[in-house]
Amino acid sequence: MSGTLVISISLVAAMGVFIAAMSIALPRASSAPDAATPRWQLPSSTQGSPWRRINQPLQALLQRTTRQHRLNGGLNLAENLARADIKLRTSEFVMIQVGFMLAGSLLSLWRFGFAPQFVIAGVVAYLLPMRFVKWRQRRRLKAFNLRLPDTISLLSNAMKAGLSLPQAIESVAQNGSPPISDELARVVRETKLGSSTTGALQNMVRRVGSEDLDLIVTAISIQATVGGNLARVLDSISHTIRQRVQVKAQIGAMTAQMRASGWVITLLPFIVAGVLNVITPSYFRVMFTDPAGRVLLGLAAFSIFLGNVFVRRITNFRV
Repeated sequence: MSGTLVISISLVAAMGVFIAAMSIALPRASSAPDAATPRWQLPSSTQGSPWRRINQPLQALLQRTTRQHRLNGGLNLAENLARADIKLRTSEFVMIQVGFMLAGSLLSLWRFGFAPQFVIAGVVAYLLPMRFVKWRQRRRLKAFNLRLPDTISLLSNAMKAGLSLPQAIESVAQNGSPPISDELARVVRETKLGSSTTGALQNMVRRVGSEDLDLIVTAISIQATVGGNLARVLDSISHTIRQRVQVKAQIGAMTAQMRASGWVITLLPFIVAGVLNVITPSYFRVMFTDPAGRVLLGLAAFSIFLGNVFVRRITNFRV
């Protein structure tokens, strides 16, 4: 009972300290914005306040999360296959997943019998095709982003030569290289079927999932609304994206060894455990049957996961 009382008093004290800190950080009533001022626009008197220093990173995190949800949120299976450029129907892909699950389950049943490995093998085999789809998506997105600056420069030069934006897109689609040429050709087909150029480009952003492309399409949408020199805007965006690609390549080269070491350290225990479980099941079965063995496996899995998260956070830079 004494331990519970101490914990309760500690929680109450922590809440009191938190409320006091927030009351100090919040601006006074005299300096609060009026009702006509949006909540995110604080007056100049609160520029250096702790509340603003807390609010700025939270606003940046919210904007980044919203952008990621718009690009990658709510994708169905057909959209995932299209983003990976896999020419399969959803029914065919589901049949492949079921086939992998049955194959993994039968192999595990033949080797281990009715054991926990039977369920684990079936689940892992069922998830393997989707892992392949995600890998294809990342590879295609990387190739798309590498060719994007040159494509934007071609669009800008075509518009400087006197072509309109739809004509410039069609010209680049005919002379470009995949995967950008394929996506631009689909944009041309959508515009010929009656869709607006901005709407077709937004559909392209949804299919590709590129943040750089989202920036470009946003600039084109704003230019279509307010006007301006779109060719000059595209030149500026192309220069910025090209610099980002160069910086990302340099960072990837400098952190390649650390990322490889992190994956080796992460996967090596699972590989060794799998090999031992296949070669000598009786030797490794005690880790699943004995309570202490299950606890040790849980602690090992949590430690490996935590180490992988730390390594990825260290080597992952946003440019």
